[in-house]
Amino acid sequence: MGKVLFLLLCFIGLLSSNLCCGHASNGRGDQPLAQINIYKASLALDTSVHIHASPQVLGLKGEDTEWVDVAISNPKHSSNDWIAVFSPAKFDSTTCWPWQPQTKEKSPYLCSSPIKYTYMRNYPEYTKSGNVIVKLQIINQRADVSFALFSGSLDQPALLGVSNPVAFVNPKAPVYPRLALGKSWDEMTVTWTSGYNINEAVPFIEWSSKGLPARRSPAGTITFNRNSMCGEPARGVGWRDPGFFHTSFLKELWPNREYTYRLGHDLFNGSTVWSKNYTFVSSPFPGQDSLQRVIIFGDMGKGERDGSNEYNDYQPGSLNTTDQLIKDLKNIDIVFHIGDITYSNGYLSQWDQFTAQVEPVASKVPYMIASGNHERDWPDTGSFYAGEDSGGECGVPAETMFYFPAENRAKFWYAADYGMFRFCVADSEHDWREGTEQYKFIEHCLATVDRKTQPWLIFIAHRVLGYSSNDWYGKEGTFEEPMGRESLQKLWQKYKVDIAFYGHVHNYERTCPIYQSQCVNNDKDHYSGTFQGTIHVVVGGAGSHLSPFSSLTPKWSL
Repeated sequence: MGKVLFLLLCFIGLLSSNLCCGHASNGRGDQPLAQINIYKASLALDTSVHIHASPQVLGLKGEDTEWVDVAISNPKHSSNDWIAVFSPAKFDSTTCWPWQPQTKEKSPYLCSSPIKYTYMRNYPEYTKSGNVIVKLQIINQRADVSFALFSGSLDQPALLGVSNPVAFVNPKAPVYPRLALGKSWDEMTVTWTSGYNINEAVPFIEWSSKGLPARRSPAGTITFNRNSMCGEPARGVGWRDPGFFHTSFLKELWPNREYTYRLGHDLFNGSTVWSKNYTFVSSPFPGQDSLQRVIIFGDMGKGERDGSNEYNDYQPGSLNTTDQLIKDLKNIDIVFHIGDITYSNGYLSQWDQFTAQVEPVASKVPYMIASGNHERDWPDTGSFYAGEDSGGECGVPAETMFYFPAENRAKFWYAADYGMFRFCVADSEHDWREGTEQYKFIEHCLATVDRKTQPWLIFIAHRVLGYSSNDWYGKEGTFEEPMGRESLQKLWQKYKVDIAFYGHVHNYERTCPIYQSQCVNNDKDHYSGTFQGTIHVVVGGAGSHLSPFSSLTPKWSL
């Protein structure tokens, strides 16, 4: 069946040993920014508090990420003090939207969340003297930045002082490109973020390959607004202007060829704004018998390299996974991040933070995503589940900021062909059962592959629609997402699906080749290629805390 290598990045050994079930009814409590009671913030400016941030101008050499020194002096320092990063730099009540919560006494002093925060008790110099220089990492998010010192708890924040603003030399610069497969094997898409609307500049990609002339491909521009959000906090304290998203389609690519590209915006004054240069290798021809290396994982989230936003250390493995991907990038051809992408949970600034974190990977190889509960779920919005795990995002940021070759971006299911692979990516946050539109798609995706040229047929979904001995599933007595495999297992068997991958459960688990809960052969350490049943693999341990297994171990769990 060819030279194929799956690298399943779970990094269980690198994650915290604290356990966390993947089935919380409201995932917003895991988002560090959700712990700040913004509406209870008070003004307690102290003239003895001094905060200075430097350098004041960032990105002078084209960088989109910089370290800033924040010098803090507070003679009345306390172990409860904390420093927060706000962007835009002006963040008081004059920036509030028209319908912010009000009481009979007063309007809130603050109505928007910071981008991140960190406790001053983490700095021994501060706890001793009240003087310290805090190093914080800042990314280009299309607006200036200021640093605010608070006393009191996160539930009763009192603003003591604010720094001078700092800003990137070009806040609108094109940043954080994300590659994705197009709808045909010889097409690559590039999506990126900028501050340029179409009435300011014309976006495009300039790309070339050795021995071929450079060419330009135009890009489309989309965005979303506060009214696109379905509820709090995404529509409220978590809202932040997302900028603009541009997607260009690079077509008629030669197979297995390295291409160089850069992001461009032609301004109407005649000048052009450029990004730095990037490279990618185009897809192999369908059926090409070559080494094809696929990374599949779920539930990674994001981390902060300066130690910020580590409430309960919820995503300890996120940076470990990202760094390992970067380290092994020469041995990776394509990545699938199958749901629970950022855990932003309604705090929109975190999507920029995530795209910056994965940019070294996503700008180099296709970074394909699937929809999870933390991207989509919100009551009365069409999601299959009535939970509030998206924090009011209801799928909009994920559907807008990343490209995937679906017929309808709001229906997050699609087929992707890569060399010897056909990937059928399902959306577990929409109904997949027999008789639904998605069920028809799944069967069509499985049925239309040419197994002579693409012998590997892969099914992907966020929730475990197949098999898992997760503790919660065990207590339910199903060892699956409720109603998960009842409609699908006959399709997997009929069309001989080799492997099914899932996230959602924060651990790693693999089954024997299985059908109707029974192992169909005794192979445990190799796959012969002779189909008897589908192997199901849970790969949801890429960043979040690990989930416990059931005390009952089914025979099919290897």
